[in-house]
Parts: sequence; structure tokens; C-alpha cells
Amino acid sequence: MITLHTNLGDIKIQTHEDKAPITVKNFLKYCEEGFYDNTIFHRVIKGFMIQGGGFTEDMDQKTTKPSIKNESNNGLKNTKGTLAMARTNDPDSATSQFFINLVDNSYLDYVSDRSPGYCVFAEVIEGMDVVEKIKDVKTSRHGIHQDVPVEAVVITHVTITE
Repeated sequence: MITLHTNLGDIKIQTHEDKAPITVKNFLKYCEEGFYDNTIFHRVIKGFMIQGGGFTEDMDQKTTKPSIKNESNNGLKNTKGTLAMARTNDPDSATSQFFINLVDNSYLDYVSDRSPGYCVFAEVIEGMDVVEKIKDVKTSRHGIHQDVPVEAVVITHVTITE
């Protein structure tokens, strides 16, 4: 189990290594190395998702490891409370950023290789109340970025337990 300790409370998640082994290994490596410490949820869109794992409070983007293969064709769906990897238009471009689905986002699911979707690799098992708090923060523009919380929602550190 992984706990994201935030300034608004803890979010406990369970990974699905059996369904997304590359993605989980990648995520755990970032967790173990302290990469997510003092990063923020930099994109919060009510009725959609909250995204984090790549920016500091100053909105400086952190340097990441190489991108990974998209494992979205694993049977897992982008339902409320699941975590999926953020990526660009290139299906195999995910690095460190992830998002937590606030609602069922079936249009983000794998359909085919032409419509690859976003890889779900974990789910919130405790702390959806914290996710709901994050969802309700006031957002604004910050340079080129939209939907950025006005007051930073910080992942202070991450712990991994059995």
C-alpha cells in the first residue's frame, strides 16, 4: 500500500501490479526515490480528475525518467477513485504524472490501439474524503497552465507499506 501524505490529509492507494506491472514498477520507483515529495496537485478539474506528480509549488516541472509503455489494455477502467497515468498524445509518453478520477471517465478507457486510452494502475482505498477536499479547492491560471489550485495542494511525502 502507498500513502500520499498531503497538506489536506492522507490518500491510501493499492496498486494493481498484476494488471499493469511496468506502470506500477515505474510509479513505485518514483515513490521510493522521494520524487513525489513536495510536488503538487497542479491540475484540478471538478467533475473530472485531479492530477499531480510532476511540478513543484513554484510550478517548476521536475526532470523525469524515460517514458514507459502504455498498459491501458489491461481490463481496468477509469472509474471514480482509480489512478491512471497522465501522458501526451503519444500513448507511450507517461513518466511520473498521474491522476485520480473524480467520476467514471469511461471515454479514457482503452478501446483499441487507435484509441488507446489511459492506463489505470491503482485505486484509492482510503482517503476519498481528501480527494473530495482537493476537488473543491479554488483554481486559476498560472502562466500557460490552467486549473491550478490557488493555494498549493502539496504531496509532502510518500510512504510504502505492505
